[in-house]
Amino acid sequence: MTADLRWRKSTFSGGEGGNCVEVAYGDPGAVPVRDSKDPQGPALTFTADAWRSFLAALRTGDLPAHS
Repeated sequence: MTADLRWRKSTFSGGEGGNCVEVAYGDPGAVPVRDSKDPQGPALTFTADAWRSFLAALRTGDLPAHS
């Protein structure tokens, strides 16, 4: 991963030490995702197409969000 990535915390993160996810932007071909409580830890990397498909499935309810 490049050092130029800009990480953004999910708007669904509660902010109380719960399930917080950060997504990085800055690499046009990949979307890294990490646990915000462990920013130096590993990140999963998805292709941009796979990430768009995942978000679309969440929005349409095909992949229900966990509460």
